[in-house]
Amino acid sequence: MIKIAITGNIASGKTTVQNIIERRGFKVLDTDKVGHDLLQEMPEIKATFKNQDIFDKDGKISREKLGQLVFRNKEAKEKLEQIIHPAIREKILSFFCKNANEEAVFVGIPLLFETNMNDIFDKILLIYTDDTIRKARLMARNNYTSEYAEIRMKSQQSQDEKKALCDDIIYNNSTQSDLETHVDEFLNRTIKR
Repeated sequence: MIKIAITGNIASGKTTVQNIIERRGFKVLDTDKVGHDLLQEMPEIKATFKNQDIFDKDGKISREKLGQLVFRNKEAKEKLEQIIHPAIREKILSFFCKNANEEAVFVGIPLLFETNMNDIFDKILLIYTDDTIRKARLMARNNYTSEYAEIRMKSQQSQDEKKALCDDIIYNNSTQSDLETHVDEFLNRTIKR
């Protein structure tokens, strides 16, 4: 089994690529979704941030409020990461075990290098999108201000630094159709069917 990480910075199109790969019949784990589920499942997160304004009216953790806190407060961000990243790693390893008979499996993991999880993958695919396009997407998709979009983008290691650490790169600066073509080319050269 080939274990392939799909990484890329915020608003680069990782989820779109994951969806294309899934439609091609491969198993894909989205660690963004895993992380969102863990926010509600892990009581230690609620306990750690109980005095912060991160809860919605039902007492559940609001991802938006938590994001506003951790992306403006380095200490809060580090606390959250110390709790959630080991749990995400366990979910990835469990996904590998559950799909051990597959020819190849994929894991969408935006913070691959920031969390030092690259050691559990055989190949790393970077989805690279120009910063101006990513910023525009963030502002349109998430209704972020220009300032907050910049904060979110700068919270990650730069795309250019990541390029040197990856086995393959798909540039996502064009159309959906072009992206699908690039994904198919990647699959053809990576997985010999």
